[in-house]
This record gives sequence, structure tokens and C-alpha cells, in this order.
Amino acid sequence: MHEDLPGQIRSIAAAFVASGIDPEKHIVFNQSAVPQHAELAWIFNCVARIGWMNRMTQFKDKAGKDRENASLGLLAYPSLMAADILVYRATHVPVGDDQKQHLELTRDIAQKFNIDFMEHIRARGCGVDIVVGEEPIHAYFPPVEPLIGGPAPRVMSLRDGTKKMSKSDPSDLSRINLMDDAETIAKKIRKAKTDPDALPSEVEGLKSRPEAENLVGIYAALSDRTKEEVLAEFGGQQFSVFKPALIDLAVEVLSPITGEMRRLMDDTAHIDAILRSGGERARARAERTMREVREIIGFLQ
Repeated sequence: MHEDLPGQIRSIAAAFVASGIDPEKHIVFNQSAVPQHAELAWIFNCVARIGWMNRMTQFKDKAGKDRENASLGLLAYPSLMAADILVYRATHVPVGDDQKQHLELTRDIAQKFNIDFMEHIRARGCGVDIVVGEEPIHAYFPPVEPLIGGPAPRVMSLRDGTKKMSKSDPSDLSRINLMDDAETIAKKIRKAKTDPDALPSEVEGLKSRPEAENLVGIYAALSDRTKEEVLAEFGGQQFSVFKPALIDLAVEVLSPITGEMRRLMDDTAHIDAILRSGGERARARAERTMREVREIIGFLQ
């Protein structure tokens, strides 16, 4: 697995850039290039509570019935996610709605840190006044809000509309990869699980039909329309009509990204340069936060 890690890192970076992220205006980097993430995560491990971690839905799902044999890293992973966000003192994070619980945990960790070290934060003059409940406090880490929007806040598996689309799913038919060519995209959508009924004319009619709702949501997201607008066009139509339209749209939208990804992946020196520059910029920002955090908690420097 570790032998392919550099390739996976480059692939994700290429996907960001190919999708329109400008590495000059934005910081594109791999997390392991910024050790301050791990440093802050350990501090948060001492702030967070085991009960909070035990309630995390994704930990329960991944650990299953064998929770006693799950790694400490899996249990504490949400603390690292909180560090990923708060080491840059971010206030808003774009996520799918399956990550909302982790954002709520990030808020809890930030709030407890702020309360635990309130006097130290105030003494060093490095915080801001915020309101928690009805009480104003002098805080270092800001409250974090999730940015969840659009017609497909969670894209589900093409093979099971009750499970989210994931690269870890053993079936490649369950997902559309950004490196898939037009023929592969068409094959996956044709084979996507559906039900025998026609599409409804109203969104309410999708509620008990997860596969139909998923495909309509994907079409809406790719076309920058609402589900209502998609159903106004395709309501009453069978999937034999809707799927070809979805294939054409998916290929039209994704093919340019795929082509640019392939071009970038052929120029690994360019991708590496983007990641190297991004790592330097990210470390500088993260270190500013960590210098203040070390002072707040009393570490000698």
C-alpha cells in the first residue's frame, strides 16, 4: 500500500488542479508535509474526551463488532481532523453531510480548549471575543461552520443508494473515478442500480427511492440545477431515457477534467513542485498557530 502512496498523493493533487483549483491562489499540499498537524492533534487528544470519540458514527461503522481490536489511530482520527482545520484557524469548511458530526466535534474541541486555557489566551492577547451559548468568552480557536449545499450533499454508491460513494468500496462499478474514460463512465451509469418505476415529477416522490434520488442528485449537481428542475424535465420518464441523458452529461462535464488530470500526471515534476511550494506555504501558516498554542499551554520554546 505504501509503495503507491506517492502516486495517490499526486493523483489527488492533479484532481484538485484539473477541477479548477489554482495552486497560485490556493495552497495545495499533502498533510504529511506539515508536521504541525500531528503536533496539534496530540494536544487535542489531551483535550477531547473518549466518550466523544466513541460516539463518532464513522468509528462505529469502521470498527464494527471488533471495536476492542480497533487501532487508537482510528479512534482518535477525528481529533486529527480537528487539527487539520484549526491549525489554520479556519471558520468554514466545505464538506459532505456525512462529515457534519466531525465538524461538530471540531467545535467541541475548540470550545473546550478555549475554556480550559481562557486566562492564558487573554494574558497573551492572541484571541478574540466570541459568544458561547449566552456567555462571551475570549477564545483562540474560532467556531467552525460546515458548508454543506447543493443538490448532492452526499453522493451515494451506484450499486447501493443507501451507502455513500467511496473509493474503498470493493466494486469499481459503485463509483465514478475522475480518471475514468467516457466508455467506463457510460458502462457504470448503465449498470447503476435503479427501480422499475418511472421518475416522479416531484422531489417528494424520491424519498423512498434512494437509487433514483442519487442519480437525480448527480444529474442536478453536474448540470448546476436543482432536483426540482431535473424532475420537471424528466418526471414520468423511465430510466431507459434518463440514464443516457445522465451519461452524456457526465461525460461532457468530467472528460475535460480527466484529460487535464492525465496531462498533469504525465508531468510529475510539475505536480511535485506544486506540492513542495504548497507545503512550504502551509507550514509557515501552521507554525504561526503552533507558536501561539505552545505559549498558551505553557510549553517552553
